[in-house]
Amino acid sequence: MTNGHTQGIAPNANRLLFAGFMAILAAGIGFGIRGGILANWAADFGFTGGQLGAIGGAGFTGFCFGIIIGGVVVDKIGYGKLIIAAFLFHVLSAFVTFAASKGQTQEMAYNYLYWGTFIFALANGTLEAVANPLVATLFPKNRTHYLNILHASWPAGLVLGGLVGWFLGEGPSAMSWKLQLALFLVPTVLYGVLFMGQTFPKSEASAKGLSIGEMMKDVGILGAAVACYLLVLFFQGALQLSPMVSYAMGGAILAVVAVITGFSIGAWLLFVLLIAHVLVGAVELGTDGWIQNITGNILSAKEGKILFIFTSMFMFALRFSAHFIERTLKISPILLLVICSVLAFVGLNLVSGITSFMGAILALSVYAFSKTFFWPTMLAVVSDRFPRTGAIAISIMGGCGMMSAGLLGSAGLGYAKDRFAGEALQKANPALYETYKAEKPSIFLSLKPALGLDGTKLSDAQKAKARTPEQTIVVDASIEGDRQTLKADAFIPATMAAIYLLLFFYFKAIGGYKPVTIAESSKA
Repeated sequence: MTNGHTQGIAPNANRLLFAGFMAILAAGIGFGIRGGILANWAADFGFTGGQLGAIGGAGFTGFCFGIIIGGVVVDKIGYGKLIIAAFLFHVLSAFVTFAASKGQTQEMAYNYLYWGTFIFALANGTLEAVANPLVATLFPKNRTHYLNILHASWPAGLVLGGLVGWFLGEGPSAMSWKLQLALFLVPTVLYGVLFMGQTFPKSEASAKGLSIGEMMKDVGILGAAVACYLLVLFFQGALQLSPMVSYAMGGAILAVVAVITGFSIGAWLLFVLLIAHVLVGAVELGTDGWIQNITGNILSAKEGKILFIFTSMFMFALRFSAHFIERTLKISPILLLVICSVLAFVGLNLVSGITSFMGAILALSVYAFSKTFFWPTMLAVVSDRFPRTGAIAISIMGGCGMMSAGLLGSAGLGYAKDRFAGEALQKANPALYETYKAEKPSIFLSLKPALGLDGTKLSDAQKAKARTPEQTIVVDASIEGDRQTLKADAFIPATMAAIYLLLFFYFKAIGGYKPVTIAESSKA
């Protein structure tokens, strides 16, 4: 980093970049380990796919609160205070999660795991409310490249989390899932040390003294409506509030935003980007939470872990090539998003049909490439086009993406697994379905409730060394359910491709994509 396009604006830019890298690494490790211990939780507590999906979803919804609240206040209270809060949340999450143990009622264990995961995500979101705007401010000439480097720590964390499950979660000497999960505390301590005693730059909006209301004008009523709708789903699902109370709370928050922004409608482009990022969260992170479980079910648990590590390593390497793609290949961020959406549609359909390990490598390579650039590139686009929002717009975008991943992606895939597996077994052997069906139905939005397979009984059938004919039918039905789930998932990136293609033509019509300054954005 020696020229004006790559040099950070602060002397400690590289240390702050690395500290942010370690912070997101801690989140990735925790996420990766959780993906590998879903089977442990199903076996220990008898959870269904829907219940596991809801717990995994808490790993995203909690993030939303951390990043949105943190993003709104970070320019006013400073980065340091949020880092301390995130560190404390990370430690607290470990204590709450580890309180779950055998011998408890399923409901009690579920609550400990759900809220422990929620607090972990709250810490992660608070950290991203710091890291994303910090890196965007430190490297204003090359945001796409450096935000991709920052978020390369996510797949790096997934790799390390996957390796933990591979080496420490298998065999007769396997660690308990609690000891495995506790390893995320190592990078947690490291990021705390790296951030300690550092000075932080101010965003362009903060330096100009813009108020929170001014920063939120581009978000406006339209953008806030997207976030408020997701909050309504959270109130109904996690907090079990009635629809009337949930919508009243969402409406109250929307009204506050309207007053703060002087009843600004908001920028239509930012509204469209927020909708697109809701889909990004559902297809990227929602699928990430299940992909190890799904491929491990279709092939074998060990191969599922290897494939998860492989795709994460692939993503890690690719995120360092964003500069080459943008500057050398002359591919704009919007065109990159179009290409990735098409590849995601193709990749998920390919993965749904895998029958061998090498076939899975090829299929997952396509999928891994497609999802590599979604998240950081979207953050870069918002930073480039809406600089007067400071940390607020990219934090709301990250929050909506994570909330979507939890409420729509992870939970939706859990519901789909239950629905398709149940339907497959019922079609193959109705009597056997009556024996293996779960006690409680899976519920997702307003779709018809679905009775999936009992987690403990399914786990016993999967682990049986010499399966009975009945167990083979049950396992085959579960595999067919996973294949159908991936095919349904592929419709999300197809929709994203259409949205990004329209944006590509829009930017082409106005002279091409380029970053703007606060002065330019104010005139627009």
